[in-house]
Amino acid sequence: MSPDQTGMQAARARLVDEVKREVWATRSYLGVDHLDPAVIDALGTVPRHLFVPSGLWAQAYANHPLPIGRGQTISQPYIVAIMSDLLQVGPGDRVFELGTGSGYQAAMLAALGAEVFSVEIVPELAERAATTLTELGYDNVHIRAGDGYAGWPEAAPFDGIIVTAAGPEVPPALAEQLAVGGRMVIPLGGEYEVQYLTVLTKQPDGSLQSREVLPVRFVPITGTLVPDTH
Repeated sequence: MSPDQTGMQAARARLVDEVKREVWATRSYLGVDHLDPAVIDALGTVPRHLFVPSGLWAQAYANHPLPIGRGQTISQPYIVAIMSDLLQVGPGDRVFELGTGSGYQAAMLAALGAEVFSVEIVPELAERAATTLTELGYDNVHIRAGDGYAGWPEAAPFDGIIVTAAGPEVPPALAEQLAVGGRMVIPLGGEYEVQYLTVLTKQPDGSLQSREVLPVRFVPITGTLVPDTH
């Protein structure tokens, strides 16, 4: 069944307005009271409903997470928009994403003109996201099923790195693959701790300058290369 395109466009417009209001309400955390117009434009054009099961299309433009199967979710649009804005990437930039999930975040970054290299540990989700992105014409997104904790060395260095699952520390391989001057946006904190969406900027000496942005709740990073914190 095809969705009502006019209705979906109207729903996206309402979502954009809601995200703008939430950005204003959280400006003390974010340090800004509005998002980059390019991010707002991407939010208003990327068809989120096509990244969720068809049974959830009616909820696709509500500003909250939705289940996508295998115990995973598509993130709240506000968070996706914030992470996209914090990454500060544009046309021609190379971005690595740990945790493809539905592919929605990758589509947002691709709409900003970035070339995205995304790794998803659940093969079924990786395949589904790749199919959706291809059908929608996002040919600047490359998806691989595997353990994203190791990054994508042969495509490095990256102008931006985005991590869509939380961990207690920055994956060392990702820190190494981030270009000097590049940004990493990552939720940091343990599964049962307060997590903070954090922006890390790589300095000329290789160190990472860190800024905590706002408290969040993400699923934990999983994979064979993730340190055992239990």
